[in-house]
Amino acid sequence: MRNSFYVNTLVSIAVLLALAVVALGAYTRLTNAGLGCPDWPGCYGHIVLPSSQPSLQLAQKAYPDIPIESAKAWTEMIHRYLAGSLAILIFILGVNALRHKRLQKDTLPWGIPCVLMALVIFQALLGMWTVTLKLLPVVVMTHLLGGILIFSLLSKYRIQLSTLPSITDRGMQRWLRLGVVILFCQIALGGWVSANYAGISCIGFPQCNGSWWPPLHLGNGFNLFTPVGANYQGGLMEHELRATIQFIHRLGALITASYLVFLSVLLLRQKRQRSLQTAGGILLILLTAQVVLGIINVLYFLPLPVAVGHNAVAAILMAMLLSLLVLVSGRSQNAA
Repeated sequence: MRNSFYVNTLVSIAVLLALAVVALGAYTRLTNAGLGCPDWPGCYGHIVLPSSQPSLQLAQKAYPDIPIESAKAWTEMIHRYLAGSLAILIFILGVNALRHKRLQKDTLPWGIPCVLMALVIFQALLGMWTVTLKLLPVVVMTHLLGGILIFSLLSKYRIQLSTLPSITDRGMQRWLRLGVVILFCQIALGGWVSANYAGISCIGFPQCNGSWWPPLHLGNGFNLFTPVGANYQGGLMEHELRATIQFIHRLGALITASYLVFLSVLLLRQKRQRSLQTAGGILLILLTAQVVLGIINVLYFLPLPVAVGHNAVAAILMAMLLSLLVLVSGRSQNAA
């Protein structure tokens, strides 16, 4: 069934579910629920956290040093359930695409589904290591990047299956690829900020702790090989190092925003391609929203809905750039 309604519907559901997983992952980090379950894949030795008092007491005895906080445990488990459901959907799509390729029934794209299946396996390992390595920053950052990549690739796959007209514009391809690299680096910086709890280490905006250029400690602030074994919940870095991470993230935001404004203008000038013009306008709106959310996070000390939204919009921006690459690479399937 070539690009059938069944496949398109499954991919659309997977896209929405992946965005929900990204947002809930951010919520889990921001509410300090990442270690709400001290084990993996269960929670205090159970697939579902028990509700009765005797069962909770037995579960607590198995992990006497980690008090059970039901709200945090359920937040973590719901995140795992959604991620598991997404993984099942992705494997259904991948197996279906490979089956069509083997039977040579049609030209259903199979490259992205295969990448997604591998990425989901790696993401599951990262989820396990996030818990077993007690929020080791490099693992947390990579886990965040993995979730955003899964959502972005699913969005790209959905565009491949769409009826949107595509063109071949090698110049625009180059600009978009550079945009993907710049945005990816900025999202990685944001992940490092989140993993080290540095979101409000620079007080004030646009200055950082009353300085236009605070003292920077790049070597220690961006040491990816932090010791394994410590509990990193709440962060272990000194304030000066966290301020360095936050300030570099701000510089990255300035570079990223400038480039995406330039990219938006290029898209808006594509008068022969209305879909690209529309995308340029949407990109500009999303970018503005992301900058505003970032500033609010700093000025109002990470309001939970705003901080979660900041993560979600970053994922949508990456998905949009990768999807636009399909439209300017002549690879849309133009199928219903």
